[in-house]
Amino acid sequence: MGKKQIADDVGKLAIANGDVPMAVRYLLQLIENSSPGRAVELRVPPYGALQCVQGLDHRRGTPPNVIEMTPEVFLSLCKGQSSWSSELEAGTVVASGALANEVARLFPVELEN
Repeated sequence: MGKKQIADDVGKLAIANGDVPMAVRYLLQLIENSSPGRAVELRVPPYGALQCVQGLDHRRGTPPNVIEMTPEVFLSLCKGQSSWSSELEAGTVVASGALANEVARLFPVELEN
């Protein structure tokens, strides 16, 4: 049995209404669906984390490629209100590992019509 998916209308409404927990989870779901893989772990505490990007699979322990950011920074990146490079420079995105910057291509997140 697969993970329960957040419906597009519910996710888009959460983004529009500022429901941060639901909006983050929905956008993480879109990223997971558009960039499957297990090479990079993307963390947005306390609302969610996922593994994405093709490459070497990570299975146990702390992954070698980790990205962590606040929900506010994540939403800003997803909406195209800020850029990956500016958030890295400001220190609001913590990225480690050789493949961590591969996640930059995932932003902004394309919302399906």
